[in-house]
Amino acid sequence: VQLQASGGGLVQAGGSLRLSCAASGRTFSSYVMGWFRQAPGKEREFVAGFNWSGDSTYYVDSVKGRFTISRDNAKNTVYLQMNSLKPEDTAVYYCAASRTYYSAKPGVYDYWGQGTQVTVSS
Repeated sequence: VQLQASGGGLVQAGGSLRLSCAASGRTFSSYVMGWFRQAPGKEREFVAGFNWSGDSTYYVDSVKGRFTISRDNAKNTVYLQMNSLKPEDTAVYYCAASRTYYSAKPGVYDYWGQGTQVTVSS
């Protein structure tokens, strides 16, 4: 599967952005999808994801209550709605797909999008 992330940009603190990740292929619904981010000088960090069945979501503590992951299997797209953005949310955001199971570990994911830059100014 090929993943194409979009929707990043520059926003002031307190603002919102919605990231999209469009996937190619006919078996999109069979993948476990997640969003990660990587700030300069830091390791790639799990942000949000689905479990295998897609009926449960997971978030890193720092974004709970502010970010929402969703997916539209008919459009082969996963979204990340980001509200109340903070300067510490500044990073390159990546969508990822796993053929096996949910995990917060990047190594479990088999496919990655190219990343989209999110910059939050104070």
